[in-house]
Amino acid sequence: MQTPPEHAYPTHWEADVVLRDGGTARIRPITPDDAERLVSFYEQVSDESKYYRFFAPYPRLSDRDVHRFTHHDYIDRVGLAATVGGEFIATVRYDRINDQGLPAKDPDDDQAEVAFLVQDAHQGRGVASALLEHIAAVARERGIRRFAAEVLPANSKMIKVFTDAGYTHKRTFEDGVVRLEFDLEPTEQSMAVMRGREQRAEARSVQRLLAPGSVAVIGTGRAPGGLGRTALRSLLDSGFTGRVHAVNHAFPEDLRRLDPEDVPAVRALREVTDPVDLAVIAVPADSVPEAIRDCGEHGVQGVLVLSSGYAEAGPDGRERQRALLRQARSYGMRLIGPNAFGLINTAPDVRLNASLAPRMPGAGHIGLFTQSGAIGIALLSGLHARGPGDGGIAGVSAFVSAGNRADVSGNDLLQYWYEDPDTDVVILYLESIGNPRKFARLARRTAAVKPVVVAKGARHNGTAPPGHAVPTVRVPDSTVAALMRQAGVIRVDTVTELIDAGLLLASQPLPAGPRIAILGNSESLALLAYDACLTEGLRPQRPRVLASAATPDDFRAALAEALAADGCDAVVVTAIPWVGEGAAVSPGGSEGAALADALRTAATAHPQKPVTVVHLAMDDLAQTLAAPAQPAEPQAPDGDNPEPAAARPTDPAPAPPPAPARAPRPPAPTGPPPTLTARQTPPVRDAEADPPRRPRREPLRIPAYPAAERAVRSLAEAVRYAAWRREAADPGRVPEYDDIQEAQAGADIERLLDRLTPDVPSGRSVPVPPQDAEALLARYGIHTLPVLPAPDPDTAVRAAARLGYPVALKTTAPHLRHRPDLGGVRLDIAGEAELRRTYAELTDFLGSPEELRPVVQSMVPRGVDTVVRAAIDPAAGAVLSFGLAGAPSQLLGDIAHRLIPATDREVAEQIRSIRAAPLLFGWRGSQPVDTAALAELLLRVSRLVDDHPEVVGVDLEPVVVAAHGLSVLGATVRLARPPATTDLGPRRLPVY
Repeated sequence: MQTPPEHAYPTHWEADVVLRDGGTARIRPITPDDAERLVSFYEQVSDESKYYRFFAPYPRLSDRDVHRFTHHDYIDRVGLAATVGGEFIATVRYDRINDQGLPAKDPDDDQAEVAFLVQDAHQGRGVASALLEHIAAVARERGIRRFAAEVLPANSKMIKVFTDAGYTHKRTFEDGVVRLEFDLEPTEQSMAVMRGREQRAEARSVQRLLAPGSVAVIGTGRAPGGLGRTALRSLLDSGFTGRVHAVNHAFPEDLRRLDPEDVPAVRALREVTDPVDLAVIAVPADSVPEAIRDCGEHGVQGVLVLSSGYAEAGPDGRERQRALLRQARSYGMRLIGPNAFGLINTAPDVRLNASLAPRMPGAGHIGLFTQSGAIGIALLSGLHARGPGDGGIAGVSAFVSAGNRADVSGNDLLQYWYEDPDTDVVILYLESIGNPRKFARLARRTAAVKPVVVAKGARHNGTAPPGHAVPTVRVPDSTVAALMRQAGVIRVDTVTELIDAGLLLASQPLPAGPRIAILGNSESLALLAYDACLTEGLRPQRPRVLASAATPDDFRAALAEALAADGCDAVVVTAIPWVGEGAAVSPGGSEGAALADALRTAATAHPQKPVTVVHLAMDDLAQTLAAPAQPAEPQAPDGDNPEPAAARPTDPAPAPPPAPARAPRPPAPTGPPPTLTARQTPPVRDAEADPPRRPRREPLRIPAYPAAERAVRSLAEAVRYAAWRREAADPGRVPEYDDIQEAQAGADIERLLDRLTPDVPSGRSVPVPPQDAEALLARYGIHTLPVLPAPDPDTAVRAAARLGYPVALKTTAPHLRHRPDLGGVRLDIAGEAELRRTYAELTDFLGSPEELRPVVQSMVPRGVDTVVRAAIDPAAGAVLSFGLAGAPSQLLGDIAHRLIPATDREVAEQIRSIRAAPLLFGWRGSQPVDTAALAELLLRVSRLVDDHPEVVGVDLEPVVVAAHGLSVLGATVRLARPPATTDLGPRRLPVY
């Protein structure tokens, strides 16, 4: 068996997890110090649960039992506990066994018996499912490939835990006991089950924060002003529907209600007799731990920490922030902050404004998340200016500004908004991405049902803001942008663009294509829109210019005609104040309302096509289009001459027919759906979730912009997003190749790691010797052209004779590698005499053979030199890169990236996405090259890295792609022991 030195406490098995009800628990290995905790835990378990665990009455644990259940070698015997508040709520253990079910004696035995025990008060929270994920990952790490469990037939809950996990299992019944055996190798179904549980749990945890039944403001000042009193005032002014408590240890003992707010006032949270769901903490940082302790002991579900003085204040503050997070999670609470701006929920049955925002935003369907309070203020203010009031075009469903985001992050909000029926568009302002791999996964899934618009600060300095205690991501911003595009994320650069894109996507359907009609009463403004369309890669039609004195009826008729045309996918309307004596409406405040009514009337007849408006000096037009008008109920005609809409501005706008985006939807498929509405509500995923809401009947709202460039840019983003939705509906497949030797490659990698990394620190990569790299690549059908060393002219001649003329003579010195411009590569050497002469020229001009390290290689058919790379970043995951070798990729950065595993469709698009792609497809009459062979090479590299996480780097350069086939002339491979935990492992909350 294993030797004692290998029995060290495995710190990396510790994890915080979100449970089914949204609370958190800590999972960690059981140690001998846990004896008292184990006994206390067991005493709180019911007799029935004890019977299910031991198959007999077992009222108490003996000293021998306690010793056995707390002493483990962490290899053949492992025990994990789920804890809340430092106390056990559940345990799981495995014991390695042999084929006869007896304790294993051979370290090669790969089966273990597993057993659970969950405290009755915590059953139904998903604790056992979370423990199973983690104990299975531990077992795989220790070489165990199969679990066996014996369960009484009446213990249906535990049987369900095993059978619902998604593993391949076998079930038998003998001697009154159900025996379950299941393989621990993750399957597509087990990963889907784990991801689904993660989404529901994390979404529920956010929902508990956004919809509390009661809120306590800890640190409410005795006088007006200050963080606490401001937060309390915001809560009350918003019309919060729950209970509010003011807490301050400095309140007078006889104070019962705080004036003038007239809310209950207490000196300590324990004096509140009712449950408290959310605590808003606004006390100095030194007093926060005491407030967190009070919250944990009172059973508070989540805390919002407005206090500053944490990671943004330096190293001491960073440690204070980590301690804050550990303390909050130890009580099973989620944490927003510290240094947070707050959170808002505009739902009419909640009306929560637990923030420092001066006003409650209007209710609507835009979800906002920011990591910056200043940007949060700017976004809320900008949206209010574009469409104030409930139901306006700029209405918000929920807003979270997380400050230092020690716990709750943008990933958690993506989990929540994915299924939130009140959110149609997600807007994120991010300054750091702590887990880009998970972000890309969640963003892609969310973008499949509703748009995700992201602006990222701190893009170019490579550092996170001082308060964000996250690991530095080495991935360049260009790579992050490419991966966001692959995930369907709409990437913008400014706060203004966030608002512009969000308004269009929240109010308009997605365009079916890039064909844009332009009409308006200003030729100059229409031409600006036309030029902007061309700049953004759209296909604008010739603008239709109306007379400068065109009436609202003229606009209505022109817009209706454009929308009805088959060759039109979207319309840009340009408008300036009309002039002339024949205007139907005199200049003034009513002209915008009249035009808005006319545009709405025309757009109502064609709700499947988006309309956007560009205006100059017509603010009343923008305000009327954005106003929260209510849909009119169907009415009988009231005569041939109805009163003009402009003459009765208080009347509701005409009601559009139900828009496609609001119709009931079928269950979402596993990939992005083919429907082209901007918003699609996914189905409820479990029986405990709220039932689906009825489709909303919305008034038609049209976004208006003061500049053509802003309107067209937002429309172009919608066009590109719609195209991604169509393409992502069929993302392609990861091909299977019969000649791939996955198992043999795995064995080669294990031998290489044992040989190359005995003294290498964990996580450090090592280069694979050239011959071993060639053999490993050959396992995946990637064959490199042989290279023979040529340390002297005679050896070079023998190598050339072995390979056959013509040959190439190349230097491999690091400072000359991939630098043909320096003369280190000589091609088409036809014979021995030419080879000797070339060898002498090379060494005379560039240096000695020892310095140059020359090699001889066969010539290959002419083609286009390309480069194929794959690399694993600890944060971003595995990335496949492609570009043309030399200046295009090195100087211009013309490289396309895709996440691994890449599909055939993604690889085909990757090849065509680089700017120099025409060189591959017959530019200026040149012969097209074999892009099918190139795509296959990319897919094989993707498979290699995806199948073997130990392969952390592959560099093929150059890859010469000819008219028929390709040749890999150079290859390097790097290996490293994979990290103990990744986003592909069991679910866990991040710790920074």
